[in-house]
Amino acid sequence: MPLPVLETSKHTIEIPSTKKKIEIRPFLVKEEKLLIQAQQSEDQKQILKMIKEIINVCAFNKIKVNDLTMFDLEYIFLQLRAISVGETVDFNIKCEECGKENVVTLDLTEAKIHWPETEVDPRIIIEEEIGLTLRSIRVKDIDSMEDDNDVTSAIIASIESIFDKDNVYLTDETDRSELETFVDSLGHKHLESIQKFIANQPKLEHNLKYTCKFCGHENEYKLSGLSDFFI
Repeated sequence: MPLPVLETSKHTIEIPSTKKKIEIRPFLVKEEKLLIQAQQSEDQKQILKMIKEIINVCAFNKIKVNDLTMFDLEYIFLQLRAISVGETVDFNIKCEECGKENVVTLDLTEAKIHWPETEVDPRIIIEEEIGLTLRSIRVKDIDSMEDDNDVTSAIIASIESIFDKDNVYLTDETDRSELETFVDSLGHKHLESIQKFIANQPKLEHNLKYTCKFCGHENEYKLSGLSDFFI
């Protein structure tokens, strides 16, 4: 006699950058085991790969995970974590006053994407009739970066197109070596403008406020990105 088939619940969420609604299901025990194995390896690329795979299957293969922005991916995985494991996470955080650890509980439903107060112009004019248009870094761009300090790759990933008076050149269709040469030819003020745009992107953040149970000091601890929330 066959075992009963378990029904999986469906939840509707909104992709932050596009406002498109998608259906997701909780990740299963087999998928959680794979994620734990990736976490234990402490290999950030392996962790990202596993998160991408989990989002893909839990969204019924209906979204292009590699084309998501990083803040989209972080938000979607946060929602998956909440519906799959539970809406709360406990942290051991040292009081900034007395240094003793407090167990602080975060309600994941309170963590949101924080949008910048001032929008940075995505168009930068390099010189007369030559410029570039910027975009948010996508998941697939992270895979091409050597490490978190790979500034050149981050800058290239942030450039959607380069234009002159006659043409628009999409970076996704341009040879990497040409892009590196272009970036190396930029002036300091142009690099500053690009880095300002990168720094001004939406982020998954939450200010965790708590009162130390030992000394009564009021603490505030900022969580930013998946590594702070879970990994």
